[in-house]
Amino acid sequence: MADTVNSLAARVHELQVALLTHGADAVVPGRDAPYSPARGFLGAPRSVDVTTGFHDVVARATALGPDGTWLVAAGHSNLGVLAVLRGEADRGILHLDAAVTAGYNDCVELHAAPMRPLHGDPRFRALYQRMRITQADLDEFFWLHREMRLMSREAQDAMVDNMGRLDTGVSLLPQAPMPTREPNTLGVLITRIDLAAVQTALRQAALKADFQRSSGNTSLSLIDGSWDDPRATRDARHAEELDSQRERAAEARAFVERPGAGTALTPCPPLGSITYPV
Repeated sequence: MADTVNSLAARVHELQVALLTHGADAVVPGRDAPYSPARGFLGAPRSVDVTTGFHDVVARATALGPDGTWLVAAGHSNLGVLAVLRGEADRGILHLDAAVTAGYNDCVELHAAPMRPLHGDPRFRALYQRMRITQADLDEFFWLHREMRLMSREAQDAMVDNMGRLDTGVSLLPQAPMPTREPNTLGVLITRIDLAAVQTALRQAALKADFQRSSGNTSLSLIDGSWDDPRATRDARHAEELDSQRERAAEARAFVERPGAGTALTPCPPLGSITYPV
């Protein structure tokens, strides 16, 4: 089957979910905790499969011509950040430079904790200064990274809330709707895939934990005569209330484009001037 933009975008999403799901040995020593973009959420992958996959994306997206250029940027930016997380700064800068050439412009991501040690490198400063962005796109970049953080925290809260539940229900981790505005720069599409991957991976993890709890409770209810049915009923009702609260909160976080936000291309904010969303 011939590659298309949609099929390769789906492949990038698949690779990022794999990275999130199958994780890392550790964050690079001396760095802050992992940050929320899909490619850095759990650190560098154990195997080379994800790296090989992103190299393959770059090659296949290049063959698509101009329509695939932003996917070339997606592949190189993922390879760049993964190299930095492994402590391979030189390799990371080479990939990030190629990503910028192909249209990558997520200046917010380049202020995340693992990237800050590169800020003093002249090569990194040079590639950063080549990036261009609109104020409207910058607003969305901030929202996308903030939403990754918020959903990650909600997933952790939900895990704590579900501990000890005696009911057999399964909760679906809510997620904010993806922005639908037409971006001024295609680099925004890369970070939308990042958020989608975080949403997918967190939902899969939450569902897996819930199914395990539900299955365990079902087994106990069959073999343990002391099963507490009234408590299980209360737990189910409480879980439904929490699910409704989280659903409303996710809907309320939907991105709203700021009236009058500029759409003219300008240089990114000066390096070091952005505070990464926490």
